[in-house]
Amino acid sequence: MKIEEKFKELRDKKEKAFIPFLVAGDPNFEDSKEAFEVICKYGDIIEIGIPFSDPVADGLTIQKADFRALSSGITPIHAFKLAKELNMKFPNKPKVFLTYYNIIFKMGEEKFVKKCSEVGISGIIVPDLPIEECESLYKICKAYNIDLIFLVAPTTTEERLKKILKKASGFIYAVSVTGITGEREKIQEETKNFIKNLKEKCHLPVCVGFGISKREHIEEITKLADGAIVGSAIVKIIEKYCKNNKIENKEKFLKELEKFVKELKEGTKNKILERV
Repeated sequence: MKIEEKFKELRDKKEKAFIPFLVAGDPNFEDSKEAFEVICKYGDIIEIGIPFSDPVADGLTIQKADFRALSSGITPIHAFKLAKELNMKFPNKPKVFLTYYNIIFKMGEEKFVKKCSEVGISGIIVPDLPIEECESLYKICKAYNIDLIFLVAPTTTEERLKKILKKASGFIYAVSVTGITGEREKIQEETKNFIKNLKEKCHLPVCVGFGISKREHIEEITKLADGAIVGSAIVKIIEKYCKNNKIENKEKFLKELEKFVKELKEGTKNKILERV
């Protein structure tokens, strides 16, 4: 399913997008697949992290998730396999990869994007690929009808924002704070102003990530934005139940995970009329 179609569906239901994130293969392939199946039930767009040894945009929680996955032998091929299996089971939930450019470069841009198309990936987020250096990947994504999703931060200049908006598709990933991913206690006033300004200039849905960790955050941010991205707070549930790269007390883990993501999704409902 295309990301654009999902946002139209959500608008018709007067909902905003809940975009949960997990690292593929954390803490191992089978446990990860079960966790993803839970978040697919409640997430509108599913963000799948391809584990990488040097995730510069991520905080400690997601760094540790990458390490757990890598130490279990997870490779990009496993991430493609996971995406394909999830797409067969949840075809109406667009999936996007979050990956660092080194992984794409090593595989080859066209081979990577072609494989994304084959397994049902709808979009790609590459945090360490500057807009000034994305032309080749941008053209390949366009040829395969895959959205190239860009990050915009409060520090992004007007000039760079114009360049990003010319090439971006799917949605804009708005970084709520300067820095790396991780949980925060509250939504800053500067973040709200940043989202308002971005919405005025942007033709795409704006989804906010970095620091969104509870229902109250989602309720607040989706009064302004079109969606909320939650990563570290979900990954922490895996960390809580993980020992020696395996989930212990699986039934309790899945129950807690489901309760949490269901609660987060509830925060996005009946918001369309409040949209700024």
